[in-house]
Amino acid sequence: MPHIDLPDGDRLHYDVDGSGPPLLLVSGLGGIADFWAPHVGTLARRFTVVTHDHRGTGRSSLPHFDYSVEQMAGDVLALMDGLGIERADLVGHSTGGAIGQVIAIERPERLNRLVISASWPGFDAYFDMLFDMRSKVLRTLGAEDYLRQSALFMKTPDWLSSHPEEAQAPAPDFVRLMVPDPECTLRRIAAIRAFDRRSDLHRIATPTLVGGAELDMITPVHLSRELASLIPGAELDIVPGAGHFYPLTHGQAFLDQIDRFLATG
Repeated sequence: MPHIDLPDGDRLHYDVDGSGPPLLLVSGLGGIADFWAPHVGTLARRFTVVTHDHRGTGRSSLPHFDYSVEQMAGDVLALMDGLGIERADLVGHSTGGAIGQVIAIERPERLNRLVISASWPGFDAYFDMLFDMRSKVLRTLGAEDYLRQSALFMKTPDWLSSHPEEAQAPAPDFVRLMVPDPECTLRRIAAIRAFDRRSDLHRIATPTLVGGAELDMITPVHLSRELASLIPGAELDIVPGAGHFYPLTHGQAFLDQIDRFLATG
């Protein structure tokens, strides 16, 4: 996996696949490029698909500073600069959608279109309670139990009943990839708990699609509805019966969202 060197000396690992207009796929809290693996081949038929491991995840550097979503957005812009990409379409899932919001607000000239899936405009009481609890699980029980607990929220009960292996103890290599340093992950959680750009969303002029999931327990559907209502002209598309990881469990519905919007947006 190639990398770029960031101005502060850290490294950001990335992948590029396919050819065509540039399409950035930005993952969520877990931060790894592999989240998008089921869809890269399909999307690479029409786009130059760029994915990356966020700092503090996967194969990228482990930073020793307090995160912010704005800093994560800066890393995406640095990646674009390093690859010579002036403008791109961006698809951001969850935290990746928050990153997309920041870029659309602060650097709109870098985006053509924006697709946000299962994200949020700012915290509310439920969101804050959930991530407080997730932080405590990681801090007290460790990375393996944190990931097992996370699986119970990422997908719907009927999905997990049919795929119980997805909530079993994760392989050690997967734990190291997702949580290479628990302190980094805790700082990432603190950053998303602090994120709130509600007062700036009216500034977004980039054509935007907000995708949500009816049964999302991480970023509940009311947050997707609120997000779409605050972005001028944004489209809203809710996937019935789906949970937070609907790009994985309802992959065709997710691809249909992207195909329709990027073809007409």
